[in-house]
This record gives sequence, C-alpha cells and structure tokens, in this order.
Amino acid sequence: MKKKIIYEIKGLYRDNFRVTGYEFGKGKKSLCIVGTMRGNEVQQLYCCSQLIKKFKQLEADGRIAPNHKVLIIPSCNPYSINIQKRFWPIDNTDINRMFPGYDLGETTQRIADGVFKEIMDYQYGIQFTSFYMPGEFVPHIRMMEEGYSTVEDALKFELPYVIKRAVRPYDTATLNYNWQVWETQAFSFYTTTTTRIDRGAAGQAVLSIMKFLSALGIVKYQHGVSKKQSIVLRDTEMTSVRTAKSGLFESLVKVGDDVKEGTPLANIVHPYDGEIMETLYAPVDAKVFFMHTDPLTYANTAVFKLV
Repeated sequence: MKKKIIYEIKGLYRDNFRVTGYEFGKGKKSLCIVGTMRGNEVQQLYCCSQLIKKFKQLEADGRIAPNHKVLIIPSCNPYSINIQKRFWPIDNTDINRMFPGYDLGETTQRIADGVFKEIMDYQYGIQFTSFYMPGEFVPHIRMMEEGYSTVEDALKFELPYVIKRAVRPYDTATLNYNWQVWETQAFSFYTTTTTRIDRGAAGQAVLSIMKFLSALGIVKYQHGVSKKQSIVLRDTEMTSVRTAKSGLFESLVKVGDDVKEGTPLANIVHPYDGEIMETLYAPVDAKVFFMHTDPLTYANTAVFKLV
C-alpha cells in the first residue's frame, strides 16, 4: 500500500486541507474508488475504509493481479466531514457540481481540478455517492444511459438493481459524467444509508466490488455463486409516492419490504396535536426501493419510490 496526497491547500489558521489516496498494486490504472464529496456521507466514508482494509489483505496475500493499480480516495471533503456540514463550509457549494474543475477558480473548483487530474485516466471508476433527498435505498448501481459505461459491466457487481437514467443538464459538472467524457467506465454506487453507519450494507459493498474486480480479473477472490441476477430498470419505471401535507413523517414499512396495493406506507402526523393528517398507501404491488428518513417532511415530497 502506498499512501499519497492527491491534492493539498495550505491552511492559514489551521492544518492544511488534504485529499488523501491509498494505492494498491502496480502497473496500469485499472480502478479508482472515490468516497465522500459531502460532509454528511458517513456511510460512504466507512465503505471506503473497509475497502482499504480489504485491499491491504489482498496485497499482502498477492491476490492483486500483475499490472493492475487500484486507487481509493476515502474523502474529497474532509473539512465538511469534520463539522458534519453537507457542502463546502465557506460558501455552501457542492464539490460534485464542480468537475472537471478549474485551477484558478473558486476553492471547490480547485479541489475538483486537483482531484480529477489524478484520477481522470483510470479504466474504471466507482463513486460512493448519496441522493439529493435524505433517505435509505435498496443497494444498487446507478448509471447514465448515454454514458461510456456498459450494463454488462454494471451487472458484475451482482447488486439487486442496476438503475439507468437519462443525462440531465446538471450532470455535466459531476465526477461520474466527466470520468466518462475521458473514457472511464464510471458507476455510482448507492449503499443503504448516508448519515449513519450500516455495517451489513458496507460488508455487502465490499463483497460486491470484490465480485466486480474478480470478474474483470483484477483481483483473485473466492465467493459463492450468484443466486440472482441484477434487475435492470430505468429510473422512470419507478413509482413515486408523494405527500399532500407537511408534518412529522412516521414510516410504517422498511426499505426492501414487499408491499401489496393498498398497504399503508406512512402517516403524516400533525406536529402539535398528534393527529394523523394523512396516510400514504402503496398504489401498486411493489418493493420499497427508496424511503424518506428525516422526521419532518414537506407537502408534495416524494417520500417513497417503489419498483
């Protein structure tokens, strides 16, 4: 293992800002894994820490194939992690909306530029990311339909779902999009949670990436035969369940639950008098793919996504 500084900014009043990477193996740049871009992505940071621990073992056992290099960057935003603020503490900008970056621009543009110059020419890229809405997911790989990545490679993760979606205008400033412009096969890895640690899901993420790398011949890893192939869906095939009222959000189901049409999913409770203002029901027979997890919700918010 080689620990290296990917990018550094000199600090005037405190320690320097550093983006740290961990390299394993030697040779061509085969895979780069990027963790937290945002300060509340604790699960994503934890997943990367478990992968670094695993790759130490693989390297010590000689199970990384010759002429393959793997780079893991646990966090691109340690300042925000330190104070648990989702975006850049000074101006509230999102590093993952600044790629490919600009070395003479604002701070987050410079961070994106410094990181991207180090990782832009890897063959494969995996980003542990989070959704713009607070909530929990069934673990899945998300990819852009018009991108450079292939469904065939996404299936090698052997996660329950592969979600394809159309490119939106804001995507052009994300790491995933720019990786693909520079011909890196990039995948967004959604684990279950964001703000809390889910050890089981982190273990699933490590195993999934080992299966992916084993299928590509980058590592030697023994694992059981897959029992079920990933389901490939477009995001437009999901059914959203929205609130009509604002209030306290009281979930009645869990992510991953199979529900029948008419099953109560959640209550929206008046925050002062405790009365149930609204009960949300499943409009179809489906699986709970995404669920809002904040204790408060606004009206017209998609609090469930069903597949």
